[in-house]
Amino acid sequence: MLLKSTTRHIRIFAAELVNDDIVPSETKLTIDIDPDNEFLWSPEALQQVYRKFEELVAQSAGQDLTEYTLRRIGSDLEHFVRSLLQNGTIAYNLETRAVNYSMGLPQVSP
Repeated sequence: MLLKSTTRHIRIFAAELVNDDIVPSETKLTIDIDPDNEFLWSPEALQQVYRKFEELVAQSAGQDLTEYTLRRIGSDLEHFVRSLLQNGTIAYNLETRAVNYSMGLPQVSP
C-alpha cells in the first residue's frame, strides 16, 4: 500500500520514481513541491525546502513509517513554505490557472 501525505503545496510519498512510475517503498520518500505552481520559486528557495525536508526526515528516523509521520512532515513543510512567502523568498505566481492566495493575501508596501 502506498503511504502518502498531501497538503495544498507539499505531497510526500513513501515511494520512488522508476521510469516515471511511482513505486511504493518502505525505505525511500519522494516529495513533490507546489504541484499546482502557485508560487514563483528560485533554485535557492527550492533547496531550502529540500533541506528542511531532509532535516524533518532525519528527526523522525527510528519511528515507524506511517501516514501520521508523513502528515506531520508535510504539515511542518507547509508552515515552512508559508514562512518563505511571508519573508519574501517566494511569491505568488499570478500567471497560474487559479490564483487563490491560499497562504493569505499578498502584503503591499505603502
